[in-house]
Amino acid sequence: MSSAHSSSNSNPAHPAPGGQSAGSSPTFSPLYQQIKALITQSLQSGEWRPGELIPSEIELANRFKVSQGTVRKAIDELSAENLVVRRQGKGTFVATHHEARAQFRFLRLKPDVGDAQYPDNKIVEAKRLRAPADIARQLDIKTGDSVYFIKRIQTFGEAPTILEELWLPGAIFKGLSVERVLEYKGPMYALLETEFGIQMIRAVENIRAVVSDESASTLLAVKLNTPLLSVNRVSFTYGDKAVEVRRSLYVTNNHHYQNELS
Repeated sequence: MSSAHSSSNSNPAHPAPGGQSAGSSPTFSPLYQQIKALITQSLQSGEWRPGELIPSEIELANRFKVSQGTVRKAIDELSAENLVVRRQGKGTFVATHHEARAQFRFLRLKPDVGDAQYPDNKIVEAKRLRAPADIARQLDIKTGDSVYFIKRIQTFGEAPTILEELWLPGAIFKGLSVERVLEYKGPMYALLETEFGIQMIRAVENIRAVVSDESASTLLAVKLNTPLLSVNRVSFTYGDKAVEVRRSLYVTNNHHYQNELS
């Protein structure tokens, strides 16, 4: 994401090219991307909270001293990236994980027949421990740093369908108690947004085919060596900071993994 910098003597939408290290060349980005970066900074700083209405395009154009069309193009990109949501006749709102559309954005397992539904969650294990080396590497923390570990089963109807292990950095989610995790029944991302102000804005996934071991077979109520879909996800918040590792096993007897490419 392009960034914009302001000085006391210039329009914040037109950053000066200073601050470059010796021998480097200044870089430039289109004006609308500079405005997009400034709006993103306001989102990241919490000037507008999840679910809140942001200023109108006219107000933002006056604030940044650019045309309304430039602001509209910036918001178009933010909307495409699911950072904001346009509502006809109401304005533009900061995206929130409490909205159904946001929940299904990160839940890619869809039923073969019928409409998508959000699963019920059952916590199998929740504890605080030291980060293993592979988890620490993905979260960009030190091996042995404190992390929260959550194992849960997600069911559709009464059928166990997803077995998940979640790893959250303890330094970011201080105060997240095992009791709170156990009592919470909604989407985990909504809990983290509400209580810690952390929004997951993008994720990287690695997907492969595996077979169930004895533990997974028991928890998912399938036969040993049943084919499963294994998904390793690293989720990021603003500033491209990794804030979650999620390892999932999907039963795909009646579901499929749906991805949209554009």
